[in-house]
Amino acid sequence: MTHPKLTLVVAVAKNGVIGRDGSLPWRLSSDMKRFKAATIGKPVLMGRKTWESLPKRPLVERDNLVLTRDANFAAPGAWVYTSLDAMLAAGRAMAEKRGVDEVCVIGGAQLYEATAPLAERIVLTEVNLEPHGDARLSLDLTQWREVSREHMPRGEKDDSDFVVRILSR
Repeated sequence: MTHPKLTLVVAVAKNGVIGRDGSLPWRLSSDMKRFKAATIGKPVLMGRKTWESLPKRPLVERDNLVLTRDANFAAPGAWVYTSLDAMLAAGRAMAEKRGVDEVCVIGGAQLYEATAPLAERIVLTEVNLEPHGDARLSLDLTQWREVSREHMPRGEKDDSDFVVRILSR
C-alpha cells in the first residue's frame, strides 16, 4: 500500500469563517453525518482548540491525535504531540496499521494552513451563510482540481443548505 494520503476535512462559510468562540458558528446535522462517514476508522489530526471544542471526546472509532505547544497538555483518549512532523508520522503509521489509505486533518485554522502544502485531498463543505467568527480559513485553491461537487439542500436540523466539494491535486 502506498503511504496514506493526507486529507483536509473542513466546513467554511461564504465569508471564510470556520469558527467562533471555540465552536462552529452554524448547525448542520446533515454535514456532521457526512463528516462522521468520511472520518470513521481513520486517524483524525487536530489542534488543541479543536479538541477542546468537541462536544464528546474523543471522536469514537477514530484515532484522535492532538497538536499543542503545551508539552503537559492531557487529552484523555487521544495522543498528544508537540511536533507537527511527529503527529503526521504517527497518523500515517496508525492508518497503515488500520489498513486505511487516509489521514484526516479536522481543524483548526492553524493546522489546516500548516498541513495544506502536504495534503493530497480536501473535503470542503461550503456553507451558504456569512456568520461572524474569529477563526478563518485561508487556503489557496488554485492548485487544486475539483473531483466532485454535491449540493445538499437544507435539512430539518440544518441552518443552511451547503455544497460538498472534493478537491485533489
